[in-house]
Amino acid sequence: MSAVTVPARAKLNLSLDVLGKRPDGFHDLRMVMLSCSLADDVTVEEASAGDYVAHTNRTYIPTGDKNVAVKAARAYYAALGREGGAHIKITKRIPVCAGLGGGSSDAAAVLRALNELNGGALDDERLYAAAMEAGSDVPYCLMGGAALAEGRGEKL
Repeated sequence: MSAVTVPARAKLNLSLDVLGKRPDGFHDLRMVMLSCSLADDVTVEEASAGDYVAHTNRTYIPTGDKNVAVKAARAYYAALGREGGAHIKITKRIPVCAGLGGGSSDAAAVLRALNELNGGALDDERLYAAAMEAGSDVPYCLMGGAALAEGRGEKL
């Protein structure tokens, strides 16, 4: 099977306003975010149906369903409407739990890599929906650049 490696760029929150709690338990936010050059490398290879695992160069990061990159791979195949699996290798450079979107950017990289491996099977709208399933910052990390994000982070 072939593999695809893509960069997962860190993000900076240039501003962050918490506007209040939502009925769904999340908070309404208004953020200005910017991608930066610091990046993890994410390599994805399709695997047998139901076989999802993520390995990193950091032993304390979960490898299974608690890893947002695995969650993104599952969301990708759900959006595609078929069973799938993915082996994910992440070379971490973005510090963990530093507010730089490391996990979210890794998840977005997994979505981009799987879409490349599947010949662009998901259009932008369906890829964005899969990103929302993976996490609130994942849609921004999928898009990158500079953006005003509102809501949970899904309104860019």
